[in-house]
Amino acid sequence: MKVIVGITGASGTVYGWRLLEKLKESGVEVHLILSRAGERTAWLETGKTAAKFKELASYSYALEDIGARIASGSFRTDGMVIAPCSINTMSSIAAGITSNLLVRAADVALKERRRLILMVRETPFHLGHLRSMAALAEMGAIIAPPIPAFYHKPQTVMDVVDHSVDRVLDLLGLPAPDAWRWEGREARQETGAE
Repeated sequence: MKVIVGITGASGTVYGWRLLEKLKESGVEVHLILSRAGERTAWLETGKTAAKFKELASYSYALEDIGARIASGSFRTDGMVIAPCSINTMSSIAAGITSNLLVRAADVALKERRRLILMVRETPFHLGHLRSMAALAEMGAIIAPPIPAFYHKPQTVMDVVDHSVDRVLDLLGLPAPDAWRWEGREARQETGAE
Protein backbone atom coordinates (compact mmCIF):
# COMPACT_ATOMS: atom_id res chain seq x y z
CA MET A 1 0.00 0.00 0.00
CA LYS A 2 0.96 3.62 -0.59
CA VAL A 3 -0.34 6.22 1.86
CA ILE A 4 0.23 9.97 1.96
CA VAL A 5 0.57 11.45 5.44
CA GLY A 6 0.29 15.18 6.05
CA ILE A 7 1.21 16.81 9.34
CA THR A 8 0.15 20.42 9.92
CA GLY A 9 0.77 22.94 12.66
CA ALA A 10 -2.30 22.07 14.72
CA SER A 11 -1.65 20.76 18.21
CA GLY A 12 -1.45 16.99 18.30
CA THR A 13 1.59 16.11 16.20
CA VAL A 14 1.87 12.98 18.35
CA TYR A 15 -1.00 11.58 16.25
CA GLY A 16 1.09 12.00 13.09
CA TRP A 17 4.13 10.50 14.80
CA ARG A 18 2.26 7.39 15.98
CA LEU A 19 0.58 6.99 12.61
CA LEU A 20 3.98 7.07 10.91
CA GLU A 21 5.37 4.53 13.39
CA LYS A 22 2.47 2.14 12.87
CA LEU A 23 2.51 2.48 9.08
CA LYS A 24 6.25 1.79 9.04
CA GLU A 25 5.74 -1.32 11.21
CA SER A 26 3.12 -2.50 8.70
CA GLY A 27 5.48 -2.08 5.74
CA VAL A 28 3.36 0.61 4.09
CA GLU A 29 5.02 2.97 1.60
CA VAL A 30 4.57 6.39 3.22
CA HIS A 31 4.77 9.72 1.41
CA LEU A 32 5.15 12.49 4.00
CA ILE A 33 4.39 16.20 3.79
CA LEU A 34 5.32 18.07 6.95
CA SER A 35 4.33 21.74 6.92
CA ARG A 36 6.63 24.40 8.40
CA ALA A 37 4.09 25.01 11.16
CA GLY A 38 3.94 21.24 11.66
CA GLU A 39 7.71 21.11 12.12
CA ARG A 40 7.54 23.86 14.74
CA THR A 41 4.63 22.32 16.61
CA ALA A 42 6.28 18.88 16.52
CA TRP A 43 9.40 20.31 18.12
CA LEU A 44 7.42 22.23 20.76
CA GLU A 45 5.18 19.27 21.65
CA THR A 46 7.46 16.26 21.24
CA GLY A 47 11.02 17.57 21.05
CA LYS A 48 11.39 15.69 17.75
CA THR A 49 12.92 17.34 14.69
CA ALA A 50 11.54 17.22 11.16
CA ALA A 51 14.40 14.84 10.31
CA LYS A 52 13.12 12.34 12.90
CA PHE A 53 9.64 12.42 11.36
CA LYS A 54 11.10 12.00 7.86
CA GLU A 55 13.05 8.91 8.99
CA LEU A 56 9.72 7.13 9.48
CA ALA A 57 8.60 7.84 5.91
CA SER A 58 9.58 6.16 2.67
CA TYR A 59 9.56 9.55 0.90
CA SER A 60 9.18 13.13 2.11
CA TYR A 61 8.39 16.30 0.20
CA ALA A 62 8.76 20.02 0.71
CA LEU A 63 5.47 21.86 1.14
CA GLU A 64 6.29 24.01 -1.91
CA ASP A 65 7.09 21.07 -4.20
CA ILE A 66 3.95 21.25 -6.32
CA GLY A 67 5.73 19.25 -9.05
CA ALA A 68 6.05 16.19 -6.79
CA ARG A 69 4.54 12.94 -8.02
CA ILE A 70 1.87 12.98 -5.30
CA ALA A 71 0.49 16.19 -6.87
CA SER A 72 -0.82 14.14 -9.79
CA GLY A 73 -3.78 11.82 -9.93
CA SER A 74 -1.80 9.56 -12.25
CA PHE A 75 0.39 8.58 -9.28
CA ARG A 76 -1.60 5.83 -7.59
CA THR A 77 -2.02 5.88 -3.82
CA ASP A 78 -4.40 4.09 -1.49
CA GLY A 79 -5.32 7.14 0.56
CA MET A 80 -4.21 10.14 2.52
CA VAL A 81 -4.36 11.06 6.20
CA ILE A 82 -3.72 14.51 7.64
CA ALA A 83 -2.83 14.05 11.31
CA PRO A 84 -3.31 16.50 12.86
CA CYS A 85 -5.27 18.64 10.41
CA SER A 86 -5.41 22.36 11.13
CA ILE A 87 -8.50 24.41 10.45
CA ASN A 88 -6.49 26.39 7.89
CA THR A 89 -5.65 23.23 5.94
CA MET A 90 -9.17 21.83 6.26
CA SER A 91 -10.69 25.09 5.04
CA SER A 92 -8.29 25.31 2.09
CA ILE A 93 -9.17 21.76 1.02
CA ALA A 94 -12.90 22.48 1.36
CA ALA A 95 -12.54 25.60 -0.81
CA GLY A 96 -10.40 23.84 -3.44
CA ILE A 97 -7.44 26.18 -2.81
CA THR A 98 -4.40 24.15 -3.86
CA SER A 99 -1.69 26.63 -2.91
CA ASN A 100 0.81 24.03 -1.65
CA LEU A 101 1.58 20.33 -2.00
CA LEU A 102 -0.35 19.30 1.10
CA VAL A 103 -3.67 20.74 -0.04
CA ARG A 104 -2.98 19.72 -3.65
CA ALA A 105 -2.42 16.10 -2.62
CA ALA A 106 -5.66 16.21 -0.61
CA ASP A 107 -7.47 17.69 -3.60
CA VAL A 108 -6.11 14.88 -5.77
CA ALA A 109 -7.36 12.29 -3.28
CA LEU A 110 -10.85 13.80 -3.49
CA LYS A 111 -10.95 14.13 -7.28
CA GLU A 112 -9.66 10.58 -7.75
CA ARG A 113 -12.20 9.26 -5.20
CA ARG A 114 -9.49 7.98 -2.86
CA ARG A 115 -9.73 7.96 0.92
CA LEU A 116 -8.97 11.30 2.54
CA ILE A 117 -9.03 11.19 6.34
CA LEU A 118 -8.73 14.44 8.29
CA MET A 119 -7.89 14.30 11.99
CA VAL A 120 -9.16 17.83 12.59
CA ARG A 121 -7.75 19.32 15.77
CA GLU A 122 -9.74 22.27 17.08
CA THR A 123 -12.34 22.95 19.72
CA PRO A 124 -14.88 24.36 19.91
CA PHE A 125 -16.06 24.52 16.29
CA HIS A 126 -17.90 27.54 14.94
CA LEU A 127 -20.47 27.35 12.16
CA GLY A 128 -17.88 28.05 9.44
CA HIS A 129 -15.80 25.07 10.60
CA LEU A 130 -18.86 22.84 10.63
CA ARG A 131 -19.92 23.98 7.15
CA SER A 132 -16.44 23.22 5.81
CA MET A 133 -16.59 19.76 7.39
CA ALA A 134 -20.03 19.15 5.88
CA ALA A 135 -18.76 20.24 2.45
CA LEU A 136 -15.76 17.92 2.74
CA ALA A 137 -17.95 15.00 3.83
CA GLU A 138 -20.15 15.64 0.79
CA MET A 139 -17.00 15.50 -1.38
CA GLY A 140 -16.05 12.15 0.11
CA ALA A 141 -13.59 13.05 2.86
CA ILE A 142 -13.75 11.34 6.23
CA ILE A 143 -13.67 13.76 9.16
CA ALA A 144 -12.09 11.90 12.08
CA PRO A 145 -11.20 14.25 14.93
CA PRO A 146 -9.06 12.49 17.55
CA ILE A 147 -11.81 12.36 20.17
CA PRO A 148 -10.79 10.13 23.06
CA ALA A 149 -12.72 7.03 24.01
CA PHE A 150 -12.63 5.61 27.51
CA TYR A 151 -14.39 2.24 27.23
CA HIS A 152 -10.98 0.60 26.80
CA LYS A 153 -9.88 2.08 30.13
CA PRO A 154 -6.74 3.92 28.96
CA GLN A 155 -3.93 4.13 31.50
CA THR A 156 -1.67 6.58 29.67
CA VAL A 157 -1.90 9.44 27.20
CA MET A 158 -0.40 7.12 24.58
CA ASP A 159 -3.27 4.67 25.14
CA VAL A 160 -5.64 7.49 24.17
CA VAL A 161 -3.49 8.47 21.17
CA ASP A 162 -3.16 4.89 19.96
CA HIS A 163 -6.91 4.34 20.12
CA SER A 164 -7.52 7.28 17.74
CA VAL A 165 -4.68 6.22 15.44
CA ASP A 166 -5.96 2.63 15.36
CA ARG A 167 -9.39 3.92 14.29
CA VAL A 168 -7.71 5.80 11.42
CA LEU A 169 -5.85 2.64 10.41
CA ASP A 170 -9.22 0.86 10.32
CA LEU A 171 -10.54 3.60 8.01
CA LEU A 172 -7.53 3.06 5.72
CA GLY A 173 -8.25 -0.67 5.60
CA LEU A 174 -5.10 -1.46 7.61
CA PRO A 175 -6.37 -2.71 10.97
CA ALA A 176 -3.69 -2.76 13.65
CA PRO A 177 -3.29 -6.29 15.03
CA ASP A 178 -2.96 -4.94 18.58
CA ALA A 179 -5.93 -2.56 18.37
CA TRP A 180 -8.31 -2.75 21.32
CA ARG A 181 -11.72 -3.90 20.10
CA TRP A 182 -15.03 -3.61 21.89
CA GLU A 183 -16.44 -7.08 22.38
CA GLY A 184 -19.57 -6.00 24.21
CA ARG A 185 -20.24 -5.63 27.88
CA GLU A 186 -20.95 -9.34 28.31
CA ALA A 187 -17.53 -10.34 26.91
CA ARG A 188 -15.82 -7.87 29.25
CA GLN A 189 -17.63 -9.37 32.26
CA GLU A 190 -16.73 -12.96 31.24
CA THR A 191 -13.03 -12.12 31.18
CA GLY A 192 -13.22 -10.20 34.45
CA ALA A 193 -12.16 -7.01 32.72
CA GLU A 194 -14.85 -4.88 34.37
